Order: sequence, then C-alpha cells, then structure tokens
Amino acid sequence: MKCSLMHKRVKVADIELDDASGFIKKINTVYAPEHLPIGVSIKKGVADRASLNDWWTERSIPASRSGIREALELLDITSTKMLLVRCYGLSLSDQYWICPEGTNLTWDNINFFENSFSDDVGDVLFGAKKKDNAFDFSSPDNTSDGNLKKRWKIIAGKRCLVKGGSTPFRQQPFNEVIASKIMEWLGISHVPYTVMWNQGIPYSVCEDFITGETELIPAWRIMQTLKKENDISVYQHFLNCCEALGIKEVIPYLDRMIVLDYIIANEDRHLNNFGVIRNAETLEWIGMAPIYDSGSSLGYDKLAGQIRSERDITCKPFKKYHEEQLKLVSSFEWIDIEKLSNVRALIMETFSEGSASEYMDETRMKAIADTVEKRIRNVAEMAMSYIPVQTISTEYDVEKDIAEDYGPKMV
Repeated sequence: MKCSLMHKRVKVADIELDDASGFIKKINTVYAPEHLPIGVSIKKGVADRASLNDWWTERSIPASRSGIREALELLDITSTKMLLVRCYGLSLSDQYWICPEGTNLTWDNINFFENSFSDDVGDVLFGAKKKDNAFDFSSPDNTSDGNLKKRWKIIAGKRCLVKGGSTPFRQQPFNEVIASKIMEWLGISHVPYTVMWNQGIPYSVCEDFITGETELIPAWRIMQTLKKENDISVYQHFLNCCEALGIKEVIPYLDRMIVLDYIIANEDRHLNNFGVIRNAETLEWIGMAPIYDSGSSLGYDKLAGQIRSERDITCKPFKKYHEEQLKLVSSFEWIDIEKLSNVRALIMETFSEGSASEYMDETRMKAIADTVEKRIRNVAEMAMSYIPVQTISTEYDVEKDIAEDYGPKMV
C-alpha cells in the first residue's frame, strides 16, 4: 500500500507498506526530514528504513499483551501492525499518521484529539465478543503499548486511559493512586490517577496529558539520536542526548523519578515509560513529561514475605538494583520527608477501598506499608549525608546489567 507519512498536517515522506505484514518496505521521497520521528536518521536525502520500521513497530500493541492473541483471532487480523494500518497509525500520544494514496483524509477530520473514536477494538481487547454488524477499527487502542489490558475511553469529554492489573492481586491500579499521592506531596510533576470498578475488577484511570499540539517522545527514542559508546553508561548517554537536543532540567527530573521509584520499589521504569514533551508543529522541546505508569511497584506480584524480604526487587532503566540507582541522584535538597508522614494511612486506605479486600489482605497491606516507610527512612538518611554531584562521575559507570536494549522487542 502506498501512502504518505504525515506529522499532523505536514507531509513527511512517501512510503510503501507491505499488505500482508504492515511493515514499511520502502521509503520514497522525503519532504520534511526535520519532521521524521525522533531517532530516524537521514543521509543524503535517504531515511533509514530499519529505524523507521523500529519506530513503526513501537506504535503497535506488543505481542505479549494480555489477551492480544485471542483478540487478533477474533478480529481475523494477522498481526498487531495490521491494526495500525486499519486506524492509519493514529495515536493519542503524538501527531503521526499515514494517509493512503488516493484518499482525501485530513488531520482535522480523523485525529483522535478532536474527533470521537470507536469502542469496538477496546471492547474486544477487554474480552468482549466481536460485533456482528460493521466493525469500526478507528481507535487509539490500536497504538497503545504495554502488556497489561488497557483501552482509551472518552469520559466526560476527556480522553482517558483505562488500565487493568495482573492476577492474582490486580494491584497496579491502586499503586498508581498511591504513587500519584506521594508525588503530589513531594511536589513532583505527575499524571493523577483514580480507580474505577467494572464487574468487580479494578482499573486505573488517567487523563491524556498530550494535546493536539504536543507529543510524547519516549526516552528510548531520545537515545537513538546519538551513537552510544561502549564506555558510556545508559544514564550518561541519555543526558548527552538531551543536552545535544537542547532539552532542559533533565537531571532534577531524573533525581525525582529515581527517588520515587526507590520509595515505591518500581520494577518497570523502562525507557519507554518516561520521556519528553515537544510541540508537534514548531518542534520545540517543552520539557520532561510528567511521571506516569508507576503501577508495577509495591510488590505488585509478590507475597507478603517476599515484599518484606525485598530480595527479588530489581529496577530499571539505569541500574539493576534501586540502591545502586540511587547513587546517581545529584541532590536530595528538594525532598521534604515530613510530607510523607501519612504514607501508611494512604496505603491502608487505598487498598481498602471498594472491593479491594477481595484481592488484598491486611497482612500484605501491612508488609507494603512497612517496606515503604523503611525506604523513606533510608532516603532521609541519604539526604543527610549525600555527596554533591560535582564529586561524582557517572561517565564511566558502565555495567552489563544496565546496558539492556529497550527497543521494540522489549516494549
């Protein structure tokens, strides 16, 4: 299929998609190289097809998504990339899309920020049967990443992401609420979350923080803008890429993210769930995105004894263990530990709401509260004795366990 890669109303390039797989098999004329997706290089007017395909694959639902295989069979679709084609690659995270040759489609008529979208795909992804009548593939659910069940819904006129939790505890939605409140207390820019119930199952709900004028560029994309040398750590490489692009206030942001993730024992802050916001029209960098997607934390898949022992807790994206990642923090001057004095009450109350007791017993709740309070005390001790960043070198802070590839296969 011949089509144009569009960036909002800007024609970026003419491309050809394979009709069977949805892969980009050819890039023809590039009209606006500055509007190519971040990290896609161009030399002598020729765009890197492999990196553009990587970016295109990142837009699709991962094959590891809970229930996706059954959904694809129900929809009679061969791959999640073909779902992309059915919705023209439209997303609620950025302004890219594809316009098939010979059509009169326009951004203003089809974008999901201003126009309604179908619930059909989201219904199937959440386990509903396919409608017998005409099925509408026009949905941002075709371009949502991550392994947990999720869907977009228009709630009270706002674009909201609804996301489930994993069995047996279904804890992630509650974790999002707890993490949000902790960040609110500490003055950390974040996306607020609430919990909604549907048929006795909890889901987190958050409003889209991207608008029709902005877009989210994941950290992984940022890191494709420069070649990473073997003797440079992932942390330093990200800083180098941001500096080269002119992105400001990166270190204070990472300080806060790393401390938060330590407090809540976040195990999945990979390079595709934090990033940078830019203006989609002027291409100007607005700043680091508010922190979101903190659900895989607080021992979400562990028993009470495992939560207390803390033996199996790993982290991302810069180190394998939180204690090592904390050493990258440049300053603790911003944190007011006293504002976290009610964290135990927050945890106990959040896990007691609605039908949460069906998934969470008091022993497990207390184990979570105890370990969070312990970690807060550890942060307080570090804050009193930290070494100023000027005396710490991270340039050669390189270990095998922090150089993991978070490309499309890992999404």
